[in-house]
Amino acid sequence: MIRFENVSKTYRLRKFERLVFSDLNFTIERGESIGICGANGAGKSTLMRMLAGVEHPTGGRITRTMSTSWPIGYASCFQASLTGADNARFIARIYDQPEKHVVDYVEDFAQLGPYLHQPVQTYSAGMGARLAFGISLAIDFECYLVDEITGAGDERFRIRCEEALLHRRDNATLIMVSHDPGTLKQYCRRGAVVYGGTLVFFDTIDEANEVHHRLQMLAA
Repeated sequence: MIRFENVSKTYRLRKFERLVFSDLNFTIERGESIGICGANGAGKSTLMRMLAGVEHPTGGRITRTMSTSWPIGYASCFQASLTGADNARFIARIYDQPEKHVVDYVEDFAQLGPYLHQPVQTYSAGMGARLAFGISLAIDFECYLVDEITGAGDERFRIRCEEALLHRRDNATLIMVSHDPGTLKQYCRRGAVVYGGTLVFFDTIDEANEVHHRLQMLAA
């Protein structure tokens, strides 16, 4: 379970202040698959970072009773001067996982070839995404956070990603952000829309996509 109680988030930099969320209250239960819609800049990535615990709220309380991945799709969690394999070993130690198992899984899944043993700073964006995806899936989380990752790589890799995500959806909690309604519909049963500092949940992903589309049309 992940519970937000009266959660707010404000960014303050010098004379700049931006309220991203105000008074969020919701609970995500084990086994749910939720797709999150929202315009660029609405706060989707901020929400994902707070769900992961990477970023703390300005006010309120977030409670987690299940292990949660970092937002898959972010390569910024890696030490750029280390190799992909060394990053995998380091993360395995953090989560108390067998290092060899994690590295072997990443090598097979991400298919980076010799680049797995090169510094991450030499990777392209797609290669960094493959590494992040592989390491995340090598660790058995109870909740997976996915942020615009399924398009990385060639067709064969995308198919492997789809199969892996569907397996996680059926055996764990899945929370996904995407601008593609079809992707959200493929993986998620419920939906939510980020708009105006709020997060509104819907019983189906189709409802969430429709509301998001209408809001976009009004904004245009």
